[in-house]
Amino acid sequence: MRVTAVALAVFLFFVILIAVYVFSTGDVYALYWAVPSAVMLLLIPMALNYMSQKQYASLVPMYEAEAKNARIREITLNRLGEPVRIKGVVERVYFQFLNRPQYLVADRTGEISVKMFTSPTENVQKGDVVEVLGTVVKRYIMTGDAVINCVSIRKIKNDQ
Repeated sequence: MRVTAVALAVFLFFVILIAVYVFSTGDVYALYWAVPSAVMLLLIPMALNYMSQKQYASLVPMYEAEAKNARIREITLNRLGEPVRIKGVVERVYFQFLNRPQYLVADRTGEISVKMFTSPTENVQKGDVVEVLGTVVKRYIMTGDAVINCVSIRKIKNDQ
């Protein structure tokens, strides 16, 4: 379970705000409700992240059984809704600080955006060789190119 930088910043902001209030007013009784409230600012995002990761992990066996191996150039809008498995190199990582990472994954045939709506179990960075399991979707709800809604991304060895 990871705490995002945004959640941590909000927590620290409110801890400082609480400290300033207590020091300026001398009202230590406010700590009875303020400290548990501040702690909840960390616990709730952690719990949501844990539940999200658990849900995605339960989908992995189904995707491993049903996903078809594909080269990136083969992934088009004609394959919407199909579970796929791709292997490639991570060229860019976006939004990892929000626990909603997006990866630009490339193989010799092209590159594709891989979106994940929870933090992965492994820390995937630029340059890692990965296997991605997911479903082909449109980038936006009504329009856009094909992208992969990722269920699992894991590092693999270079020789595979």
